[in-house]
Amino acid sequence: MNDDDEQLHGSILLALGQFVFELGTLAYQDFKRSNDWRHASNSRVGARPAYQFVGVGDDSISLSGWVAPGQVGSYPSIAALRAMGDSGQAFALVGGTGEVFGQYVIKQLEETGTFHDKRGRPGRVDFSLQLTRVDDNAGGDKVTVDDGGQYVAPGEE
Repeated sequence: MNDDDEQLHGSILLALGQFVFELGTLAYQDFKRSNDWRHASNSRVGARPAYQFVGVGDDSISLSGWVAPGQVGSYPSIAALRAMGDSGQAFALVGGTGEVFGQYVIKQLEETGTFHDKRGRPGRVDFSLQLTRVDDNAGGDKVTVDDGGQYVAPGEE
């Protein structure tokens, strides 16, 4: 692997379970996070409704980007995400900085192929991935990994 390959394949953006988002697999361009909080309401005569906080709501993450097979990213990476979604399992979502977002399920995966060759293979594939959090933990913990990508326990840094 030369220096250019290391630059393309060495930067982890995000990991969903064992799937790693990076330039060599699937690099997203946009990361969008949306949080809801639940408030129950009671109607009151002659006044606005009274609201009471009843808990956190949905925590959703949307990733979008594109791959150009043979140049940037890999088309089989989209198939791997589809298989993960088919499993119905929740996966740990961890940022490249070590931030633990929590357990997420794949709610939706969209892909659009363009610039097809004579065999119908796309030269570029745009994708959009919708994730929804399913655990009750607060999240936001930071984990540390060494240069080899292995977990380092707190206090052993």
